[in-house]
Amino acid sequence: MIHPDRSFIEKIESRLKFIYKEKYEKSILTDLISVISSYRIAASKGQKWNEKDVVLITYGDSIKTDNEAPLQTLRTFLNENLREQLTVVHILPFFPYSSDDGFSVIDFREVNPELGDWQDIEDLTNDYDLMADLVINHASSQNQWFLNFLKQHGKGKDYFITEDPGTDLSLVTRPRSTPLLTSYETANGTQHVWTTFSADQVDLNFSNPDLLVEMMDILLGYINKGARIIRLDAIAFLWKVVGTTCLHLPETHEVVKLMRDVAEFINHDTIILTETNVPNKENLSYFGHGDEAHMVYQFSLPPLLLHALHTGNSRYLSTWAKSLPQLNGDKTFFNFTASHDGIGVRPLEGLLPDDEKNSLVENMKGFGGLVNYKSNPDGSQSPYELNITYFDALKGTHKGEDSLQVDRFLASQVCMMSLAGVPAFYIHSLTATPNYYEGVAKTQHNRTINRRKWQLHELQDVLNNDTPQKKVFQSLQQLILLRKKQSAFHPNAQQKILDFGHAVFAIQRKSQDQTILAIVNLCDEETGIEIPAEFSFDIISNSEFTSKKLKAYQCLWLVKNK
Repeated sequence: MIHPDRSFIEKIESRLKFIYKEKYEKSILTDLISVISSYRIAASKGQKWNEKDVVLITYGDSIKTDNEAPLQTLRTFLNENLREQLTVVHILPFFPYSSDDGFSVIDFREVNPELGDWQDIEDLTNDYDLMADLVINHASSQNQWFLNFLKQHGKGKDYFITEDPGTDLSLVTRPRSTPLLTSYETANGTQHVWTTFSADQVDLNFSNPDLLVEMMDILLGYINKGARIIRLDAIAFLWKVVGTTCLHLPETHEVVKLMRDVAEFINHDTIILTETNVPNKENLSYFGHGDEAHMVYQFSLPPLLLHALHTGNSRYLSTWAKSLPQLNGDKTFFNFTASHDGIGVRPLEGLLPDDEKNSLVENMKGFGGLVNYKSNPDGSQSPYELNITYFDALKGTHKGEDSLQVDRFLASQVCMMSLAGVPAFYIHSLTATPNYYEGVAKTQHNRTINRRKWQLHELQDVLNNDTPQKKVFQSLQQLILLRKKQSAFHPNAQQKILDFGHAVFAIQRKSQDQTILAIVNLCDEETGIEIPAEFSFDIISNSEFTSKKLKAYQCLWLVKNK
């Protein structure tokens, strides 16, 4: 049993007083300190990240084979193919669930037996750092807490938010087009509960401090089981106040700060990552003043990069990248181009004109993509996300499909890998998975298009034969290994966006002992370029680069002459 010191206790109490204001009672602090004290403090390894860090995003059953727990199959595949490339594996929610492919959690403390068990998770943490989801905004309608709410008896009976259906909730920001309130029959009659994401995902009531303490125990339990990065799912929606947007409220930010304080106290190496699929400025606000999230997703990157490669124009991508703050210390970006969700459209707000955004949406439809919509306060609907695999999103340009899909896709990944931050690859980007229409037909959910479950033998066949998937997989294996050797790609190394013309995306990265010019041709044709004379060695091709032209989608990592 540990005994937190006075300064830590005072900091925690200050956070709790901010969150609960006049409802704060000393017992809340006592209960939380009791939970914290039940865990052991882990030894720190030192720095939180470096240029060697690479994350894989995957479901626990993205790769399956007969008569084996999927988590075991995943570990074997990774160890045989990506052991040298990866340092962190993000296993998307691996708990028992009732819907939304894991994000409607029935039991926060158990591993879904269809995936494996806690021993399988522990085995994976022997080889890689673990990134785990704290699905904090809501619980499944089959969760015991909610069943107790329906009975109005036992733990959870007051863990959920009820509202009069006559209340004006028009200001509430909606990420979905489903009703905000869902009626359920309880022991006390019909109750209308808050359901931001779906009727099965019932929002949790953090104005109840008992719930906050409970969720802190769950958080520390994940860290105790080996989770190094904690992804706070849908965190922006956490705190609700009628008459507001219920998005990014001050109490929400304070809860993130509290979680950081508590997590770092138990294990200083823990990283808090906020998942806030919102416009860029709002997203960056979760860094706080260096006291909130350690990492935030670069949600604007996937759609801006897609637009740049569709138009062959770096203007909007470069303007956004120039605006990014230089992050030092315990702050960095989580860079990615694809995840289990679709490609967010909201993060383009303020960065891309509406006509360009609409053209991109139409282009995605032309390449077989689907679109999810959200409800607006005025009753209208607008695109919320594009559902398409990133590989198929790049099967052509605004001019239509062509034969340059592999080169264009690899160019997108080099752009992502070159930016300041930690690079993350969705499993279906590494395997260049095409759109999974069969899955959409089965589930009737658009997001399934990017959530194929590979049978191991099928994936092995694809990666061992002469396929686009093999070319992408092997190219990314090599690029990742090469990147990990470059100190200029440290997540906090200096970044400067350069101007080599609208057809080129160019970044200078600089550490104490290395400078790299990362240059990518965003066009489907040759483009002229003038490279500074001292940067003539390309480490990607391991050769001198003396040309005045870049081939279509050519990528360079240039260092000073050897």
